[in-house]
Amino acid sequence: MNILWDFDGTLFNTYPAYVEIIKEFIHEVVSEEELLSHLKISFSHTAQHYKLTENQVKEILDRERMLHPAQTPPFPFVEEVLKFAHINVIMTHKPRGEVLDILRHYEWENYFLDIVAGDDGYPRKPDPASYIFLHNKHRIDLAIGDREIDILPAKSMGIKTCLFQNTTPGADLYVSDYKEFFKTKGIDM
Repeated sequence: MNILWDFDGTLFNTYPAYVEIIKEFIHEVVSEEELLSHLKISFSHTAQHYKLTENQVKEILDRERMLHPAQTPPFPFVEEVLKFAHINVIMTHKPRGEVLDILRHYEWENYFLDIVAGDDGYPRKPDPASYIFLHNKHRIDLAIGDREIDILPAKSMGIKTCLFQNTTPGADLYVSDYKEFFKTKGIDM
């Protein structure tokens, strides 16, 4: 199986750290759950919803870049799925350097045959251009993401999709933890 992965919120549990940073810039009382529900749509949506200024967005992104990889750990059992797959690739809006720093920290760089990062010049999701590139090169069987924008490009191409910790309609498969992934494949862990 060849899997295309989203990065933030799919491979790595980055949202708790991101929520803490963003909360400092919101001038109203907002729960972590509410903020997370907006982030699960997109960061752009979140910035627009909370009327964050351009300077605030820049400062938030700068602070996110300063996070140590230990503050954004991998989800439990995701490494087992990476080992199970024949080919793993990443498509993320995160800059390549940040992705590589985190992968190196966890010694995971060898799990991924290819990466399309936010600074590679492709349009942002849900535009399918990066997915088309990765699919033409690696024949993707499944796209896994935590947001609807992560699965829309794959759906438009006829690739099977999996939403992680998200029940938005439209995915072929839903898992709340990666142990469930193996249950859907009939494999006991």
